[in-house]
Amino acid sequence: MSTVFIAFQSNDETRPIVEAIAQDNPQASVAELPAMVRIDAEGSLTVKRASIEERVGRAFDLQELHVNLVSLSGHIAESDDELTLSWDR
Repeated sequence: MSTVFIAFQSNDETRPIVEAIAQDNPQASVAELPAMVRIDAEGSLTVKRASIEERVGRAFDLQELHVNLVSLSGHIAESDDELTLSWDR
């Protein structure tokens, strides 16, 4: 299996996003680096809109991720409700 990752700027806007991703992906590891938070996972990683909305207390459009996105690795499958990173096998 290959590792996928997503990295965000480290700030108040991304903290609840990172928390939601970590909870929804227990196999993932979170690394807090200077000015950046990187989330790595073997195989796949899913970002769920509903989980983020629970933490931010408002409607959340997954396109808002791009404001604080630093980098990502993997094939992207995206809907209004989820963004999944994975590698084809």
